[in-house]
Amino acid sequence: MLAAAPALPTDETAEAAQIVEKFLIASMVPDPETAAQYIAEPLKLTFTGGRKFSHPRESTAFNAKRYKWVKKAMERSDVAPGVGETVVYNTGTLYGEWPDGTPFEGNRYVDRFVVKNGKIVQMDVWNDSAERLLTRHGIEA
Repeated sequence: MLAAAPALPTDETAEAAQIVEKFLIASMVPDPETAAQYIAEPLKLTFTGGRKFSHPRESTAFNAKRYKWVKKAMERSDVAPGVGETVVYNTGTLYGEWPDGTPFEGNRYVDRFVVKNGKIVQMDVWNDSAERLLTRHGIEA
C-alpha cells in the first residue's frame, strides 16, 4: 500500500493565513460582524475551558466578561495544507487588563483554524489565562 503524497503549499495556503489574520484583527477591535465575513456559519469554535460558540459575537461577549480589554501580539502563523482544507496555527501573547483594571502581558496563546473554500469553519483557542488567574490568587498548582 502506498502512502499518500504530502500536500504542498499553494496560493490557497497563503490565502488561508491571510483570512485568519484578517479575522483576528477584526476580532481584536472588537468587531464581530466584520470578523464574521471570514467564517462559514455555523462556525465550530471551541474556546478555553471547552466552551462552544458558533459566531464571533459569542466569543466577543465572553471576552467582555473575562477581560476589561484584551489584544493579541501575533508572533507567527504556521500553515499546514491538507486535502480540501488548510490548518493555520496562530501563536503569540495576549495583553490587556483584567476586569479589575490590573494590566497583564505575555499571556501565551495558540489559536488553531481550519479553513475550507476561503472561509474559517473551525477555531480552537488555548491560552494561559487560567494559570495566570490561579497565580494571582496564590495558587501554585
